[in-house]
Amino acid sequence: MSEQPVLEVEDLTMHYTTRAGTVRAVDGVSFSVARGQALGLVGESGCGKSSIALTLLKLLPENARIVGGKVLIDGTDIVPLSEEELRAYRWDRISMVFQAAMNSLNPVYRVGEQIIEALELHVASAREESLERVRQLYDLVGLDPGFISRYPHEYSGGMKQRAIIAMALACEPDLIIADEPTTALDVIVQDRILREMRNIQAALAMSMIYISHDMAVIAEVSDVVGIMYAGKIVEMGGTTEVFKHPIHPYTRALMSAFPSVTGERHELMMLAGEPPNLLDPPPGCRFHPRCPYATDECRTEEPPTVRRGEHWATCWNPPEA
Repeated sequence: MSEQPVLEVEDLTMHYTTRAGTVRAVDGVSFSVARGQALGLVGESGCGKSSIALTLLKLLPENARIVGGKVLIDGTDIVPLSEEELRAYRWDRISMVFQAAMNSLNPVYRVGEQIIEALELHVASAREESLERVRQLYDLVGLDPGFISRYPHEYSGGMKQRAIIAMALACEPDLIIADEPTTALDVIVQDRILREMRNIQAALAMSMIYISHDMAVIAEVSDVVGIMYAGKIVEMGGTTEVFKHPIHPYTRALMSAFPSVTGERHELMMLAGEPPNLLDPPPGCRFHPRCPYATDECRTEEPPTVRRGEHWATCWNPPEA
């Protein structure tokens, strides 16, 4: 019998209510994350990646609601749970490195105190035990424990990001969601932190969800990749398989716009048009207004799933056909 996934998402749908109407930000999304596995979600800005992350933790704004679906953590659906019941899962079982996390540290509190506060709230440990845990976390993420008593403005950008990762690791969760964890950093620091996160994941047998618009980041850190477009996952499979043999025209377009430093030189292609307005998404395949392979079926009917083993995509006319 195979081990139960750490996370299973089944037909998850989440809408935002605005003055202009209902925004279908997450629409029928399904995937799972195995223990120790790294899943990458990639797509253009506004495709629903961060909305999925917030939905998984139920950290949604007042105008958002989960319309349907399940979020199973070790087999338990957390969607119907109350805020009080969710405390047993947030940070203990599933935690998050937020987008622009470097700006989320409180500037008037010492960084170590902010991590200790999270430990005392969720683990209920004594202060000396919490302080020792913070020292261990700083060693783990490559920070000098001497900085525990310093304020955020005394940290560099890369150090702040490492401290945020240490905070996410504090309660030893089974799964960490990293939403654009290195976007604001230069490429050298970005590479170091991504390597550190990968090493930590391997050492602790921890599951990760990486969210990014950067294909290179996802290729480096993920075992499985999901391509998102207009609130839906349009392709998913092993990272190597998806990058070498993409099925969906959108994935192929993203790959064509991505420069390579190895292999044959090729002209970069720009994907024409913009992602659809999710207040009124197009019928049929949501990519059809921008797709060079679109037919009448694409414009009117939801696309079928095309499979190559564990690698799949939703498309009426995959390019190789």
